[in-house]
Amino acid sequence: MTIHSEHPFLPPRDDRDAVRRMRGRLPAPVTVWATGTGKERLGLTVSSLLVADGEPSRVLGLVDEDSDLATGMGDTWAISVLTTDHRFLADAFAGTAPAPGGPFTLGEWTQTEWGPVLDGAAGWMGVRRTQEPSRHVGWALLLEGVVEHLELTEADALVHVRGRYPR
Repeated sequence: MTIHSEHPFLPPRDDRDAVRRMRGRLPAPVTVWATGTGKERLGLTVSSLLVADGEPSRVLGLVDEDSDLATGMGDTWAISVLTTDHRFLADAFAGTAPAPGGPFTLGEWTQTEWGPVLDGAAGWMGVRRTQEPSRHVGWALLLEGVVEHLELTEADALVHVRGRYPR
């Protein structure tokens, strides 16, 4: 067995998508969007999001159209802003780390009228869908909602840059 210092499945630099490489250089917040109750809960790590202040304030997010969240999203969802303590949980909800029993077994969750909220998050928003049907933006599905509830803590948010979570 040989140990390589590089990712074994990474294409050569000249073959990589330039837009993805640019997007990877832009610091992005790490959140989990969650909906449903009990065994019907669905969640997904989302870093492609925008919060727009206004009356009403809105949140927009880009998600994989084939994700369980995109196909099973109801009219409401909760967005938990993750902290540096939630790096593994972020990977589990993204589907890149194992979560026996499902990612909701990681951490403690409080059920709200919008969906499950991660205890210890840097903050969270309760959101109601505004745009039906969702539309494609690039290769992603755009989800848009009105922020109906918001809670903040003093914790710092987890950030994702170039495939890593810098400290």
